Amino acid sequence: MYTDKKTQDCSRGCGRVTNSSGETEIVYKPGCCKLSVFDWLRGIPEERIKDLFQVRFKNTRKAIYRNLSGQNLEVGDIVTVEAATGHDVGIVTLSGALIFNQLKRDNTDPENYEFKKIYRKAKPNDIEKWQEAISREHTTMIRSRQIAASLGLNMKIGDVEFQGDGTKAIFYYIADERVDFRQLIKIFAEEFRIRIEMKQIGARQEAGLIGGIGVCGQELCCAKYINDFQSITTQYARCQDLSLSPQKLAGQCSKLKCCINYEASAYIDAQASMPVVKDSLETTEGPIYMVKVDLLKCTMWFSFEQGNINNAFPLSFDKVNEILKQNSAGIQIANPAPSGEKSQEFKSAAGEGSISRFDENNKPRFQKKKKFRKYPKGGNENNKQ
Repeated sequence: MYTDKKTQDCSRGCGRVTNSSGETEIVYKPGCCKLSVFDWLRGIPEERIKDLFQVRFKNTRKAIYRNLSGQNLEVGDIVTVEAATGHDVGIVTLSGALIFNQLKRDNTDPENYEFKKIYRKAKPNDIEKWQEAISREHTTMIRSRQIAASLGLNMKIGDVEFQGDGTKAIFYYIADERVDFRQLIKIFAEEFRIRIEMKQIGARQEAGLIGGIGVCGQELCCAKYINDFQSITTQYARCQDLSLSPQKLAGQCSKLKCCINYEASAYIDAQASMPVVKDSLETTEGPIYMVKVDLLKCTMWFSFEQGNINNAFPLSFDKVNEILKQNSAGIQIANPAPSGEKSQEFKSAAGEGSISRFDENNKPRFQKKKKFRKYPKGGNENNKQ
Protein backbone atom coordinates (compact mmCIF):
# COMPACT_ATOMS: atom_id res chain seq x y z
CA MET A 1 0.00 0.00 0.00
CA TYR A 2 1.45 3.36 -1.08
CA THR A 3 1.10 6.79 0.44
CA ASP A 4 0.45 10.00 -1.46
CA LYS A 5 4.19 10.76 -1.69
CA LYS A 6 4.66 10.14 -5.39
CA THR A 7 6.94 12.26 -7.56
CA GLN A 8 8.08 12.08 -11.17
CA ASP A 9 11.80 12.47 -11.90
CA CYS A 10 11.73 13.18 -15.64
CA SER A 11 15.42 14.08 -15.74
CA ARG A 12 16.23 10.43 -15.01
CA GLY A 13 13.14 8.83 -16.50
CA CYS A 14 11.73 7.33 -13.33
CA GLY A 15 9.03 7.75 -10.75
CA ARG A 16 9.76 7.82 -7.02
CA VAL A 17 7.23 6.29 -4.64
CA THR A 18 7.36 6.15 -0.86
CA ASN A 19 5.44 3.20 0.55
CA SER A 20 3.63 2.96 3.87
CA SER A 21 6.74 1.69 5.68
CA GLY A 22 8.74 4.73 4.60
CA GLU A 23 10.92 2.95 2.03
CA THR A 24 11.64 4.58 -1.33
CA GLU A 25 10.91 2.60 -4.48
CA ILE A 26 11.96 3.61 -7.99
CA VAL A 27 9.84 2.77 -11.05
CA TYR A 28 11.32 3.19 -14.54
CA LYS A 29 9.27 5.41 -16.92
CA PRO A 30 10.60 4.82 -20.47
CA GLY A 31 8.47 7.51 -22.08
CA CYS A 32 9.70 10.22 -19.72
CA CYS A 33 13.48 10.24 -20.18
CA LYS A 34 15.35 12.24 -22.78
CA LEU A 35 17.16 10.59 -25.73
CA SER A 36 15.25 7.35 -25.12
CA VAL A 37 15.80 4.50 -27.59
CA PHE A 38 13.02 2.17 -28.77
CA ASP A 39 14.30 -1.41 -28.63
CA TRP A 40 12.90 -2.82 -31.89
CA LEU A 41 15.17 -5.90 -31.49
CA ARG A 42 13.87 -6.78 -28.05
CA GLY A 43 13.79 -10.53 -27.39
CA ILE A 44 16.40 -11.38 -30.03
CA PRO A 45 19.41 -13.00 -28.27
CA GLU A 46 22.93 -11.81 -29.04
CA GLU A 47 25.65 -13.95 -27.48
CA ARG A 48 28.52 -11.54 -28.15
CA ILE A 49 27.00 -8.79 -26.01
CA LYS A 50 24.79 -10.71 -23.60
CA ASP A 51 26.56 -9.12 -20.61
CA LEU A 52 26.37 -5.53 -21.93
CA PHE A 53 23.68 -3.13 -20.76
CA GLN A 54 23.02 0.55 -21.35
CA VAL A 55 22.69 2.49 -18.10
CA ARG A 56 21.35 6.04 -18.07
CA PHE A 57 21.79 8.73 -15.46
CA LYS A 58 20.51 12.30 -15.37
CA ASN A 59 19.21 14.02 -18.52
CA THR A 60 21.16 12.84 -21.59
CA ARG A 61 24.10 11.09 -19.88
CA LYS A 62 24.20 7.35 -20.51
CA ALA A 63 26.85 4.69 -21.12
CA ILE A 64 27.25 0.97 -21.76
CA TYR A 65 28.49 -1.23 -18.90
CA ARG A 66 29.42 -4.88 -18.56
CA ASN A 67 27.50 -6.99 -16.04
CA LEU A 68 29.95 -8.91 -13.88
CA SER A 69 27.63 -9.33 -10.91
CA GLY A 70 26.20 -12.67 -12.03
CA GLN A 71 22.67 -11.31 -11.49
CA ASN A 72 19.98 -11.39 -14.17
CA LEU A 73 19.28 -7.80 -15.19
CA GLU A 74 16.32 -6.41 -17.08
CA VAL A 75 15.33 -3.03 -18.45
CA GLY A 76 14.17 -0.82 -15.57
CA ASP A 77 16.45 -2.30 -12.91
CA ILE A 78 18.30 0.15 -10.65
CA VAL A 79 21.99 -0.82 -10.61
CA THR A 80 25.18 0.25 -8.87
CA VAL A 81 27.99 0.78 -11.38
CA GLU A 82 31.67 1.59 -11.41
CA ALA A 83 32.75 5.24 -11.44
CA ALA A 84 36.10 7.00 -11.66
CA THR A 85 36.00 7.39 -7.88
CA GLY A 86 33.45 5.59 -5.76
CA HIS A 87 30.29 4.25 -7.39
CA ASP A 88 27.30 5.61 -9.25
CA VAL A 89 23.63 4.58 -9.47
CA GLY A 90 21.68 4.43 -12.72
CA ILE A 91 18.80 2.74 -14.52
CA VAL A 92 19.14 -0.05 -17.11
CA THR A 93 17.40 1.24 -20.24
CA LEU A 94 18.64 -1.02 -23.05
CA SER A 95 19.81 -4.61 -23.49
CA GLY A 96 20.01 -7.30 -26.13
CA ALA A 97 20.80 -7.09 -29.84
CA LEU A 98 20.25 -3.34 -30.15
CA ILE A 99 23.35 -2.76 -27.98
CA PHE A 100 25.46 -3.94 -30.93
CA ASN A 101 23.91 -1.26 -33.17
CA GLN A 102 24.69 1.40 -30.56
CA LEU A 103 28.33 0.27 -30.39
CA LYS A 104 28.60 0.20 -34.16
CA ARG A 105 27.30 3.77 -34.37
CA ASP A 106 30.01 4.91 -31.93
CA ASN A 107 32.73 2.83 -33.71
CA THR A 108 33.33 0.77 -30.57
CA ASP A 109 34.67 -2.79 -30.78
CA PRO A 110 32.97 -4.82 -28.01
CA GLU A 111 35.79 -7.38 -27.91
CA ASN A 112 38.66 -4.93 -27.38
CA TYR A 113 36.98 -2.05 -25.54
CA GLU A 114 37.25 -2.02 -21.76
CA PHE A 115 33.77 -1.38 -20.38
CA LYS A 116 33.12 -0.22 -16.84
CA LYS A 117 31.44 -2.74 -14.53
CA ILE A 118 27.98 -3.19 -13.10
CA TYR A 119 28.56 -4.19 -9.49
CA ARG A 120 25.06 -5.29 -8.49
CA LYS A 121 21.43 -4.36 -8.32
CA ALA A 122 21.06 -1.34 -6.10
CA LYS A 123 20.29 -2.13 -2.48
CA PRO A 124 17.84 -0.04 -0.42
CA ASN A 125 20.81 1.69 1.22
CA ASP A 126 22.22 2.62 -2.23
CA ILE A 127 18.87 4.03 -3.38
CA GLU A 128 18.52 6.01 -0.17
CA LYS A 129 21.94 7.67 -0.64
CA TRP A 130 21.16 8.27 -4.32
CA GLN A 131 17.87 10.02 -3.59
CA GLU A 132 19.49 12.06 -0.83
CA ALA A 133 22.14 13.26 -3.29
CA ILE A 134 19.47 14.10 -5.88
CA SER A 135 17.60 16.25 -3.36
CA ARG A 136 20.73 18.42 -2.98
CA GLU A 137 21.10 19.17 -6.70
CA HIS A 138 18.75 22.13 -7.02
CA THR A 139 19.97 24.00 -3.94
CA THR A 140 23.58 23.34 -4.97
CA MET A 141 22.91 24.76 -8.44
CA ILE A 142 21.35 27.96 -7.03
CA ARG A 143 24.21 28.45 -4.56
CA SER A 144 26.87 27.78 -7.22
CA ARG A 145 25.33 30.44 -9.47
CA GLN A 146 25.53 32.95 -6.64
CA ILE A 147 29.21 32.13 -6.02
CA ALA A 148 30.07 32.41 -9.73
CA ALA A 149 28.32 35.79 -9.93
CA SER A 150 30.15 37.07 -6.84
CA LEU A 151 33.49 36.21 -8.50
CA GLY A 152 32.48 38.07 -11.66
CA LEU A 153 32.93 35.06 -13.93
CA ASN A 154 31.36 35.27 -17.39
CA MET A 155 29.67 31.87 -17.25
CA LYS A 156 26.29 30.30 -16.60
CA ILE A 157 25.83 27.12 -14.59
CA GLY A 158 22.98 25.29 -16.29
CA ASP A 159 22.66 22.12 -14.22
CA VAL A 160 24.24 20.05 -11.45
CA GLU A 161 24.36 16.25 -11.31
CA PHE A 162 25.42 14.37 -8.19
CA GLN A 163 27.05 10.96 -8.33
CA GLY A 164 25.07 8.11 -6.82
CA ASP A 165 27.19 7.89 -3.67
CA GLY A 166 26.97 11.67 -3.12
CA THR A 167 30.75 12.21 -3.09
CA LYS A 168 31.06 13.99 -6.45
CA ALA A 169 29.08 16.48 -8.53
CA ILE A 170 29.25 17.50 -12.19
CA PHE A 171 28.62 21.20 -12.85
CA TYR A 172 27.44 21.84 -16.41
CA TYR A 173 28.25 25.39 -17.48
CA ILE A 174 28.01 27.59 -20.57
CA ALA A 175 30.62 30.20 -21.47
CA ASP A 176 31.35 32.13 -24.66
CA GLU A 177 35.05 32.41 -23.84
CA ARG A 178 37.66 30.65 -21.75
CA VAL A 179 36.97 30.85 -18.03
CA ASP A 180 39.56 30.52 -15.27
CA PHE A 181 37.57 28.79 -12.55
CA ARG A 182 40.44 27.54 -10.38
CA GLN A 183 39.34 29.82 -7.55
CA LEU A 184 35.73 28.79 -8.15
CA ILE A 185 36.54 25.09 -7.71
CA LYS A 186 38.29 25.79 -4.38
CA ILE A 187 35.23 27.64 -3.09
CA PHE A 188 32.90 24.89 -4.35
CA ALA A 189 34.96 22.21 -2.58
CA GLU A 190 34.90 24.13 0.71
CA GLU A 191 31.21 25.00 0.39
CA PHE A 192 29.77 21.63 -0.67
CA ARG A 193 32.41 19.21 0.71
CA ILE A 194 32.44 17.09 -2.45
CA ARG A 195 34.69 16.44 -5.46
CA ILE A 196 34.03 18.86 -8.30
CA GLU A 197 33.97 18.27 -12.05
CA MET A 198 33.34 21.19 -14.41
CA LYS A 199 31.89 20.26 -17.81
CA GLN A 200 31.36 22.86 -20.51
CA ILE A 201 28.35 22.50 -22.80
CA GLY A 202 26.92 24.55 -25.65
CA ALA A 203 23.59 26.31 -25.98
CA ARG A 204 22.11 23.43 -27.98
CA GLN A 205 23.24 20.91 -25.37
CA GLU A 206 21.68 23.04 -22.64
CA ALA A 207 18.37 22.99 -24.51
CA GLY A 208 18.69 19.20 -24.70
CA LEU A 209 19.26 18.99 -20.96
CA ILE A 210 16.29 21.20 -20.12
CA GLY A 211 13.94 19.93 -22.85
CA GLY A 212 10.76 21.55 -24.11
CA ILE A 213 8.28 21.78 -26.99
CA GLY A 214 9.25 23.27 -30.36
CA VAL A 215 7.16 25.43 -32.68
CA CYS A 216 6.21 22.25 -34.56
CA GLY A 217 4.36 21.00 -31.48
CA GLN A 218 6.81 18.11 -30.96
CA GLU A 219 9.43 17.56 -28.29
CA LEU A 220 12.74 19.28 -29.02
CA CYS A 221 14.96 17.18 -31.29
CA CYS A 222 18.00 17.84 -29.08
CA ALA A 223 16.13 16.37 -26.10
CA LYS A 224 14.58 13.51 -28.06
CA TYR A 225 17.25 11.84 -30.18
CA ILE A 226 20.12 14.12 -31.31
CA ASN A 227 23.50 13.11 -29.87
CA ASP A 228 25.89 14.96 -32.20
CA PHE A 229 25.22 18.57 -33.12
CA GLN A 230 26.30 19.55 -36.63
CA SER A 231 27.15 23.08 -37.70
CA ILE A 232 24.24 25.04 -39.20
CA THR A 233 24.60 28.12 -41.40
CA THR A 234 22.16 30.53 -42.99
CA GLN A 235 23.22 29.16 -46.38
CA TYR A 236 21.07 26.08 -45.67
CA ALA A 237 18.10 28.37 -45.04
CA ARG A 238 18.72 30.33 -48.26
CA CYS A 239 18.82 27.22 -50.44
CA GLN A 240 15.37 26.24 -49.10
CA ASP A 241 13.93 29.72 -49.69
CA LEU A 242 13.18 30.11 -46.00
CA SER A 243 12.57 33.45 -44.40
CA LEU A 244 15.82 34.89 -43.04
CA SER A 245 14.06 36.40 -40.04
CA PRO A 246 16.02 35.53 -36.86
CA GLN A 247 12.77 35.09 -34.94
CA LYS A 248 11.68 32.31 -37.32
CA LEU A 249 15.03 30.58 -37.80
CA ALA A 250 16.16 30.56 -34.15
CA GLY A 251 15.16 27.83 -31.74
CA GLN A 252 14.75 27.94 -27.97
CA CYS A 253 18.53 27.90 -27.60
CA SER A 254 18.76 31.20 -29.60
CA LYS A 255 20.76 29.33 -32.25
CA LEU A 256 19.66 28.24 -35.73
CA LYS A 257 17.16 25.38 -35.57
CA CYS A 258 18.61 21.90 -36.04
CA CYS A 259 15.76 20.98 -38.40
CA ILE A 260 17.12 23.40 -41.02
CA ASN A 261 19.69 20.69 -41.83
CA TYR A 262 17.13 17.94 -42.39
CA GLU A 263 16.10 18.78 -45.96
CA ALA A 264 19.07 20.94 -46.95
CA SER A 265 20.87 18.12 -48.80
CA ALA A 266 17.80 17.43 -50.96
CA TYR A 267 17.56 21.11 -51.94
CA ILE A 268 21.31 21.34 -52.63
CA ASP A 269 21.14 18.28 -54.94
CA ALA A 270 18.16 19.79 -56.74
CA GLN A 271 19.96 23.10 -57.14
CA ALA A 272 22.82 21.34 -58.95
CA SER A 273 20.48 20.45 -61.83
CA MET A 274 18.65 23.80 -61.89
CA PRO A 275 19.28 25.94 -65.03
CA VAL A 276 20.96 29.30 -64.52
CA VAL A 277 18.53 31.95 -65.83
CA LYS A 278 20.16 35.40 -65.59
CA ASP A 279 17.97 37.29 -68.07
CA SER A 280 14.61 36.80 -69.74
CA LEU A 281 13.95 34.05 -72.29
CA GLU A 282 13.13 35.16 -75.82
CA THR A 283 9.95 33.92 -77.52
CA THR A 284 8.10 34.95 -80.66
CA GLU A 285 5.48 36.71 -78.52
CA GLY A 286 8.01 38.59 -76.40
CA PRO A 287 10.35 37.94 -73.48
CA ILE A 288 9.27 35.80 -70.53
CA TYR A 289 10.57 36.36 -67.01
CA MET A 290 11.21 33.84 -64.23
CA VAL A 291 9.05 34.59 -61.19
CA LYS A 292 9.28 31.46 -59.06
CA VAL A 293 11.22 28.17 -58.70
CA ASP A 294 9.96 24.88 -57.26
CA LEU A 295 13.19 22.97 -56.64
CA LEU A 296 11.75 19.67 -55.45
CA LYS A 297 9.41 19.46 -58.47
CA CYS A 298 12.21 20.61 -60.83
CA THR A 299 9.92 23.32 -62.17
CA MET A 300 10.40 27.01 -62.97
CA TRP A 301 7.54 29.45 -63.35
CA PHE A 302 7.60 32.19 -66.03
CA SER A 303 5.40 35.15 -66.90
CA PHE A 304 5.22 37.66 -69.77
CA GLU A 305 4.99 40.45 -67.18
CA GLN A 306 8.04 40.88 -64.99
CA GLY A 307 7.23 40.27 -61.33
CA ASN A 308 3.61 39.24 -62.06
CA ILE A 309 2.82 35.76 -60.76
CA ASN A 310 -0.89 35.77 -61.57
CA ASN A 311 -0.53 34.59 -65.17
CA ALA A 312 2.60 32.49 -64.63
CA PHE A 313 3.01 29.09 -66.27
CA PRO A 314 5.37 26.22 -65.34
CA LEU A 315 8.30 24.85 -67.35
CA SER A 316 10.45 21.89 -66.41
CA PHE A 317 14.21 22.19 -65.98
CA ASP A 318 14.82 20.21 -69.18
CA LYS A 319 12.52 22.52 -71.16
CA VAL A 320 14.29 25.61 -69.81
CA ASN A 321 17.70 24.18 -70.72
CA GLU A 322 16.43 23.54 -74.24
CA ILE A 323 15.15 27.14 -74.55
CA LEU A 324 18.47 28.52 -73.28
CA LYS A 325 20.36 26.58 -75.95
CA GLN A 326 18.07 27.86 -78.71
CA ASN A 327 18.29 31.46 -77.43
CA SER A 328 22.09 31.26 -77.34
CA ALA A 329 21.96 30.23 -81.03
CA GLY A 330 19.76 33.27 -81.80
CA ILE A 331 16.51 31.31 -82.20
CA GLN A 332 13.27 32.58 -80.70
CA ILE A 333 10.94 29.80 -79.65
CA ALA A 334 7.19 29.70 -79.92
CA ASN A 335 5.00 30.60 -76.96
CA PRO A 336 5.86 27.87 -74.39
CA ALA A 337 2.79 28.57 -72.23
CA PRO A 338 0.46 25.54 -72.14
CA SER A 339 -2.67 26.35 -74.14
CA GLY A 340 -6.02 26.16 -72.35
CA GLU A 341 -4.35 25.88 -68.95
CA LYS A 342 -4.84 28.40 -66.18
CA SER A 343 -2.27 29.26 -63.57
CA GLN A 344 -2.75 27.56 -60.26
CA GLU A 345 -4.75 29.38 -57.64
CA PHE A 346 -4.40 29.09 -53.91
CA LYS A 347 -6.48 26.42 -52.20
CA SER A 348 -6.65 25.85 -48.50
CA ALA A 349 -5.38 22.59 -47.08
CA ALA A 350 -8.83 21.72 -45.78
CA GLY A 351 -10.46 22.34 -49.16
CA GLU A 352 -12.87 24.84 -47.71
CA GLY A 353 -12.53 27.42 -50.44
CA SER A 354 -10.82 30.77 -50.47
CA ILE A 355 -9.25 32.22 -47.35
CA SER A 356 -11.24 35.41 -48.00
CA ARG A 357 -14.03 33.79 -45.97
CA PHE A 358 -12.14 35.01 -42.89
CA ASP A 359 -12.43 38.65 -43.97
CA GLU A 360 -14.68 40.75 -41.81
CA ASN A 361 -18.08 41.59 -43.16
CA ASN A 362 -18.29 45.27 -44.05
CA LYS A 363 -21.97 45.44 -43.26
CA PRO A 364 -22.81 47.43 -40.14
CA ARG A 365 -23.34 45.28 -37.11
CA PHE A 366 -26.41 47.15 -35.92
CA GLN A 367 -29.14 48.32 -38.31
CA LYS A 368 -31.91 50.71 -37.51
CA LYS A 369 -35.22 48.96 -37.17
CA LYS A 370 -38.08 50.16 -39.33
CA LYS A 371 -40.84 51.91 -37.51
CA PHE A 372 -44.32 50.58 -38.19
CA ARG A 373 -47.35 52.79 -37.80
CA LYS A 374 -50.31 51.45 -35.98
CA TYR A 375 -53.60 51.48 -37.84
CA PRO A 376 -57.08 50.58 -36.66
CA LYS A 377 -58.12 46.97 -36.98
CA GLY A 378 -59.24 46.28 -40.54
CA GLY A 379 -58.21 49.78 -41.72
CA ASN A 380 -55.33 51.28 -43.73
CA GLU A 381 -53.49 54.54 -44.04
CA ASN A 382 -56.39 56.33 -45.84
CA ASN A 383 -58.99 55.64 -43.14
CA LYS A 384 -56.85 56.21 -40.07
CA GLN A 385 -58.54 58.10 -37.30
